[in-house]
Parts: sequence; C-alpha cells; structure tokens
Amino acid sequence: MKEKRSTLVILNIPVEIIWKKVKNINLRVYPPDGQVRMSVPHGIGESTVKTFILKKMEWIHSKQAMFQRQPLIAKKQMHTGEIHTLWGNSYRLHVIEQVSSPKVWLGVDKTLIMQIQPGMGRDQRQVLLEDWYRRQLKKVIPDFISHWEPVLGVHVKEWKVRKMKTRWGSCNIQAQRIWFNLELAKKPLKCLEYIVVHEMNHLLERYHNARFYRLMDSWMPDWRDYKELLNQIPDIQ
Repeated sequence: MKEKRSTLVILNIPVEIIWKKVKNINLRVYPPDGQVRMSVPHGIGESTVKTFILKKMEWIHSKQAMFQRQPLIAKKQMHTGEIHTLWGNSYRLHVIEQVSSPKVWLGVDKTLIMQIQPGMGRDQRQVLLEDWYRRQLKKVIPDFISHWEPVLGVHVKEWKVRKMKTRWGSCNIQAQRIWFNLELAKKPLKCLEYIVVHEMNHLLERYHNARFYRLMDSWMPDWRDYKELLNQIPDIQ
C-alpha cells in the first residue's frame, strides 16, 4: 500500500500526517522551526489521529518553545574567516582565488582552505564544500560498515550519501541499502558510527520497538549520548 500524506491544523499548529507501513504512531517535532510530522499505520482514521495529537499538544508546545529559545544560525556565505566544522572540530575558512581547479583541503593551524576560480559565487562555493564533505564521509563509512557487519551478522549491499532534511540516515531493508545524511561529516566520528549501527540494526528489526532498542543497547551501550548530540541544531550551510 502506498504512502498517503495530508496536513491537519490542530489548535493553529500544522501537522504533516503520513500514512505508511509502520507498526506504531510516531510523532516528531523537528528543528530549527518546530515542524511537526507524524507517521501513522494504514487503517487508522483521521479522528484517532486528531485525538492523539491533542493529547500530545503540551509536549509539542514544549519542543517548539525549546527550538525558539535556541539562537538562529546565520547562513554561511563561504567567505574567509567563517568557522566550519569537520568531525566536530572547528576550522577557520580561508578562500583563495586562483585560475586553477577548485578544491578544498585542511591547512595548518586549524584552517580550511578553499581554492576557487575568480567569480565563483556563494552557491558554487557551497557545492564545492559539500563535495568535499561527501568525500570525507566516503573515506570513513566503509571501515565502520566492515567493522559492524560481523558483529551484527548482517550485510549492507549498498550505501550512499545525500542531503536530508529530517533524518540522519535511512535504511531500505529489502535492498539492504543505507543512506547517510551529508551533515554527518560535521559531527564527531562517534556520532557517525552510531548512525551506521542504528541503520544496520534495522536490517535485524524494522521498527523502533523494544527489541530494536535492546539490540542497540547490546551493540553500543552509550548510543543515547550520541543521539542527544546529533539532535542539537545542525549548522546551516
């Protein structure tokens, strides 16, 4: 059965509803602006959905208020002097205009060097930096997967990196394919490893149920610490 999407406005709060193949109702509030999204098993009616949301309204308000209290992060302009991160470490950007192939690399004294051609605008610089971040992820993800495959007793046939708005990763169980959020390159390596284990764990248990979390506790007892770190507001590029 295909996914069905709808938006309900409850007490002036829009809630995106996704009816899909899930076992339980899942309600989430996403940073930075408190967007509310809810996944619902097929067969559950709209009246039940509304009742569930109303019961959770105090929790929704508290999450949205928390995001509003956190300072907004200015959009990066890709200029010399800006601070960018890799694996949780901060680097000061230094832009060099030069008639040669654009590239990015780590310099001395915690600097991030971006070599661009004259006239390259912000969006082109962002693409250049994102390609560099993607290469950094592709350097380390294979080692994590190779390490954890025999531990979990599963096999990942394919994995890819892409920009994702609301998830750090996703798993296609039938295809044994995992997607990783590009933003993970900015987080500590342990956070990336947590997402690798989390998504691979879905090859053993589809749903976020008690068995899933028991398995996570057995594989990585401190996974909650990394989840909390990831759920902080990410950098905006």
